[in-house]
Amino acid sequence: MKNLKKITVNLKERSYGIYIANNQFNCLGRLLKESNIGNHAVIISNSKIKKLYNEKIVKTLSKSSIKNDFIEVPDSEKAKSVSCLSKVISKIARIDVRKRIFVIALGGGVIGDLSGFAAAVYKRGIPYVQVPTSLLAQVDSSIGGKVAVDLQYGKNLLGAFYQPRLVFSDVSTVSSLNLRQLKTGLAEVIKYGVITDSQLFRFIELNYHKILELDKEALSHIIIQSSRIKARVVSQDERETKGIRTILNFGHTIGHAIETASDYGKSYTHGEAIAIGMICASEIACRLKICNQKTLCRIESIISMIGLPIHIKNAPLEKIMPAYLHDKKFISGKNRFVLPVNIGKVIIREGISERLIKNVISQRIKK
Repeated sequence: MKNLKKITVNLKERSYGIYIANNQFNCLGRLLKESNIGNHAVIISNSKIKKLYNEKIVKTLSKSSIKNDFIEVPDSEKAKSVSCLSKVISKIARIDVRKRIFVIALGGGVIGDLSGFAAAVYKRGIPYVQVPTSLLAQVDSSIGGKVAVDLQYGKNLLGAFYQPRLVFSDVSTVSSLNLRQLKTGLAEVIKYGVITDSQLFRFIELNYHKILELDKEALSHIIIQSSRIKARVVSQDERETKGIRTILNFGHTIGHAIETASDYGKSYTHGEAIAIGMICASEIACRLKICNQKTLCRIESIISMIGLPIHIKNAPLEKIMPAYLHDKKFISGKNRFVLPVNIGKVIIREGISERLIKNVISQRIKK
């Protein structure tokens, strides 16, 4: 399989490969056959993605003698509801008669989260693979085994750690994204630069125009580098028990609260909310004298230059704060934030003043 880049997530018996390709969907069937994952794929996706890629997926599966069924879900965060989860699991059960079934999550982060969680809880776990088609999913959500659905009280409150058997990222799928979707994925790449890789951050600063113009080399670089970082962190701390994986939550504490307060995607995509969350976390770090003003300005500047939001609209403080208080990252009643020291290094700080948090968020709300 020529020009197929493999990055390994090292988790002993749960180890798996992240395969990064460019217009090579024909390789997927062979990879699945070699993994001995099963003989019948349940493809979970939405109608838009089905129209774009289902023919390619079915063709590569057929060549490897793998049969398939398709389950269609809504094209929005609404797919990550308990009611949608229940329908998906019921459909999987109807398909699962004398077959060695497995799930293919074909789509972005929402579909990956929903499909992975359905696979985790059906029969106490069946195999699944991630075939991410958005930049955000390729660089972040498809890797690491965090799967979940939302509750009305907050994002990802019903979830599990359940690793895929493999991840197949084809860079060519990014070209089907609109500009807003592309930018939302870039927010997660910026996160990786801030938390652990100053060279990646500098690459974005110098090449964001190329990335937004879908330059294949620039896209491949950020996808490979981000996947390497995520694989390394997950390999060291799979279930976030050692404090290592926590750094991946940079920007997510306030970001998730903004998503919840704005009714999941009506005003903000995940990446847009995380972009504001990263600025808020950096502002908190600056006020606590953990980082300097220059670091804050670089983070805010690249987010602004890419065209991601730097202010909060349509999410009032009285909705953001209750959502923030439901955040999963609270430990023994104390909040927990990932804060930048400089570009490429962060620390984890607990028990930050609610007054400071409220003040920082308030200043970001556009009247």
